[in-house]
Amino acid sequence: MATMNVIQPNKYSAVVLGGTFDRLHPGHHVLLKAAAELARERVVVGISTGQMLSNKEYAHLIQPLDVRRQAVEVFIKSVKPELKVQTEPITDPYGPSIVDPELEAIVVSKETIKGGESVNKKRAERGLSQLQVEVVDLLFEDGNTEKISSAILREREVKQTKVG
Repeated sequence: MATMNVIQPNKYSAVVLGGTFDRLHPGHHVLLKAAAELARERVVVGISTGQMLSNKEYAHLIQPLDVRRQAVEVFIKSVKPELKVQTEPITDPYGPSIVDPELEAIVVSKETIKGGESVNKKRAERGLSQLQVEVVDLLFEDGNTEKISSAILREREVKQTKVG
């Protein structure tokens, strides 16, 4: 089971994060829960689509955008029902993170810190305020160090289909 570090609740008015969010798994839950807990009013979630998916393993098995959007919205609302959840399809690594002036923080994992830094460079170029980069550590309580990923889940699906 993945857990997150202790965070300060309601620290920011609006928080952003991005990803593919295919087959929501515990790693996604940790990131989305952190974003929900950090936000007072709004969470903006960029959900990869189009060209952003072309290099993904088993890309043809990625759930439709509407399915992924709904799963993200339902999960965040289960954590904090009063939040406004804004899901945006993104076709580049930045999406709304570099155009929304009201954003205050970006939630990233250790693997995506560079993406958060890149967002801040683009925001600076556009004259927007820098986002606080909130890094969520994916710790596994059961000692399992295997990284859970949507690609692994899609691969398992393919293997099960071939066996069955």
